[in-house]
Amino acid sequence: IYTLSLHDALPISLRNKQIPLYVKSFADPKKEGTLININVDCDKLIPSFIFKMNQMLISIFPQDYAFIVEKNLGEIFNLFASLNVKINLMQNSAISFSVSIDNNPTQVPQLLDKLKEKYVIRYNEGLELVTIRHYDQATIDRVTKNKKIIVEQKSRNTARMVMQDLK
Repeated sequence: IYTLSLHDALPISLRNKQIPLYVKSFADPKKEGTLININVDCDKLIPSFIFKMNQMLISIFPQDYAFIVEKNLGEIFNLFASLNVKINLMQNSAISFSVSIDNNPTQVPQLLDKLKEKYVIRYNEGLELVTIRHYDQATIDRVTKNKKIIVEQKSRNTARMVMQDLK
């Protein structure tokens, strides 16, 4: 049996109870299969990537230059939900709320028009969103070569960047 230590691959109920998951091949069920468990050494994991092209970064500001507060965020989230626009990345500050979304030509014009009714907006098109799980600086440097990073977020195991090609 092969053993994979993929903490995030285990369903939460199995992870919480520390129950290993045995996976067998549908094509050849006589083979041993794979054991997925929670024993993980994140420093030894190989970086994995998700690339989302044709992204739009929208930054939303109050018209009166006040702060973005919970009421504003609630209105913004409700608008996105009502138009079925999925947020791929978000970043909030006291004075603005920025999101990266798929630049869908059937949804974006209506979204921008609705946002402009209550907010000042700025946006960039033709962007790329890269998510790197189990990143290191060398990997980030390789992925961002010849790119301008517009938004960058890093956590313990994941780096996310909204970028555009340098011209």
